[in-house]
Amino acid sequence: MEQRVRAGAEKCEEQCVHEGAVARSQSLLKNDETYVRLAEIFGALADSSRAKIIHLLVHEELCTCDIAAALGMSDSSVSQHLRILRALRLIRSRRAGKFVYYSLDNAHVTMLVQIGLAHQGHEDELAAPVGGAVGLQAAVS
Repeated sequence: MEQRVRAGAEKCEEQCVHEGAVARSQSLLKNDETYVRLAEIFGALADSSRAKIIHLLVHEELCTCDIAAALGMSDSSVSQHLRILRALRLIRSRRAGKFVYYSLDNAHVTMLVQIGLAHQGHEDELAAPVGGAVGLQAAVS
């Protein structure tokens, strides 16, 4: 019967390498650049302001002014965050006259946010958002 590991006991008590498990694990690894890009994505989401922006965009497309007003931030500050998110292809923009509107780049970004919020106990985030964005159930299908 398996036992749960107590906190502070992260190391094996006996040194033994399970060759089969190591070989299977190594075959799953991608190239280093893949993990650098993955870390950049999670790094961008590690900033609470950018996480809030992404969360707003899960629900609907918004212009820079609307995002700034919703978050109580300056347009300039929001623009800097949007620049980072767009460079990582987490969001995309479109110009409509004098306004620039932002939306999520694809359903994968929606899934990241919804899964992260659900992990924290916000299961209601698994429902399909308003405004035509893709919900988790639809994105997984």
